[in-house]
Amino acid sequence: MEDKLRRINQLLTIVYNDILRVEEQELRKSKFKDISIKEVHAIDAISMYDHKTSSQLAQELMITPGTVTTMVKNLVRKGYVVRIYGEDDHRIVRLGLTRKGRLVYRSHDYFHRQMVEKFIEDFNDDQVMIIEHALLNLRAFLEFPAHIDDAKE
Repeated sequence: MEDKLRRINQLLTIVYNDILRVEEQELRKSKFKDISIKEVHAIDAISMYDHKTSSQLAQELMITPGTVTTMVKNLVRKGYVVRIYGEDDHRIVRLGLTRKGRLVYRSHDYFHRQMVEKFIEDFNDDQVMIIEHALLNLRAFLEFPAHIDDAKE
């Protein structure tokens, strides 16, 4: 069992790093050379359909509000994001994508769709359900990192 755990851990690490590397390479080959992969993920989180606040974006990306403020400022300056002020309350600021931002969103979404289609290629519905279950288990583990404190004792 220990060998299986080690192999799966190694594969997860390799795949995670490969995804980031390929995303970065594809970004550098595209016409969107002026943004980072972290900014692409912020654009993805803002999405074409929701107008999130900076606080919602920070929570979704699990980064500090200060980091989001800097990132949004840069994305606005580069022409990917717009600030949308509330009609009734101008203190409420939501974020939206410009045409350029929507192009990045669609491109990133297409890449992920292709990646997932390749990942589940040749699997039947039951096997896909097992993969989903395993990923949900992993996500639950990562969302509640009490296990890290347990390991220290």
